[in-house]
Amino acid sequence: MVTLILIIIGIIVFTVLMVMLIDKFLPQKMKPVISIVLGLLSILFAYLIYQSITGPIRFQEVKEERYGQVINTLKDIKLAQEAHKSVTGKYAGTFKNLIDFVDRANYTITQQRDTSYMVYSEVFRIDVPKDSVIIDTLGTRSVKDSLFKKDARYKNMMNVPGVPGKTFEMKASIIDKGGYKAPVYEVKVAKSDILADQPKDLLSRENAQVSVEEVNGTHISVGSLDQVSTSGNWPALYDRKGDN
Repeated sequence: MVTLILIIIGIIVFTVLMVMLIDKFLPQKMKPVISIVLGLLSILFAYLIYQSITGPIRFQEVKEERYGQVINTLKDIKLAQEAHKSVTGKYAGTFKNLIDFVDRANYTITQQRDTSYMVYSEVFRIDVPKDSVIIDTLGTRSVKDSLFKKDARYKNMMNVPGVPGKTFEMKASIIDKGGYKAPVYEVKVAKSDILADQPKDLLSRENAQVSVEEVNGTHISVGSLDQVSTSGNWPALYDRKGDN
């Protein structure tokens, strides 16, 4: 903003000086031509100033709209992956496997209840109560119905919204965490793909973001191949928008 103000002041000073010089040194017959040139330059400068003010505003609006769509799809992928791990014990490594899983898999519905019974104690030579837990299987429920009901949007969740022909990058793996083999996954897309038609200088600035109110880094992602995490790297702003 300070730079913009200095530019505007510089243009005003330059214009005033040029008018004074023209009025003082140029012949009368040349003044109309120079006045037209200065007028055109003024229009050009005004347009450039307008662009420098409104460009970042439009970029922010486009960015938030597109990021919101992408993040909503990443949330769907996260739900499907968590269901996949709950049923199979691991994450899906491809979208084909993940979509097939949502289409066909079922949750097992169980009920847990406490119980107790008497057992003979060799120590006390009498029957003593022992607590236990009984898990009853009540039935199954479709993963598809549980997560998406009648909505078939999960069939296209590999596609990046608003970017024709572009799909998310997804990988799954197993990492060692203190002797525990932990399943992990990551899904991501580059900001440069989402905002490919936007000004390059603003995109470069966006890729360098470091703020709790912004998506930091060069990608929007969920999960991690290095840490046991299923979190996304977007700020709470986009979660609030998704809840509305």
